[in-house]
Amino acid sequence: MKFVSISDTHCRHRNLKLPKGDVIIHAGDISNRGDKSEVIDFLAWFGKLNYKYKIFIAGNHDFFFEKNKLPIIEKLVPPDVIYLKDSGIVIEGLSIWGSPVTPWFFNWAFNKHRGAAIRKHWNLIPTDTDVLITHGPPYGILDAVINQRRAGCKDLLEKVQEIKPKVHVFGHIHESYGMQNKGGIKFINGCLLNEGYELVNKPITFEL
Repeated sequence: MKFVSISDTHCRHRNLKLPKGDVIIHAGDISNRGDKSEVIDFLAWFGKLNYKYKIFIAGNHDFFFEKNKLPIIEKLVPPDVIYLKDSGIVIEGLSIWGSPVTPWFFNWAFNKHRGAAIRKHWNLIPTDTDVLITHGPPYGILDAVINQRRAGCKDLLEKVQEIKPKVHVFGHIHESYGMQNKGGIKFINGCLLNEGYELVNKPITFEL
């Protein structure tokens, strides 16, 4: 199957040019501030995309998904769209897990303090995960901000090294868009907007 991975579109989704594929993954920050109108517009667009499977998670900008309970969210999500929040799905034999959680930073959505608080979320990730989707990166991998400081999560890195998914898709750190293979794992930072919030990057594809 051909996967198309994107992240951090921040309401610019209708300006995207997407390649063909079987699965599209959005790794969060679909909105600017998580307003309901922004979410509705994204879901209307996402639900009409021509992919067999459409999967997304929320990000730290997507407050709507943090503030509202799942039944309210499910009423808005189109029936052929898969929303993951510390949850997973198996499609055509591939186990996919998604989490919106990122390390604490000025109390944005889904922020958890590093250490025990955030490990609770990473401990939920099944050991047989093939494709891991998180909003933020693991420490030291495609996680450098503009001053080259590393912003990734050490606890997430530890979990990823333990379970060894085939692919780990994330975003969050606009400055570190790209793909890297390390330890037999394909890491993808799919941020389509750069640090100046300009739409300059292209979707990243992979096959499994």
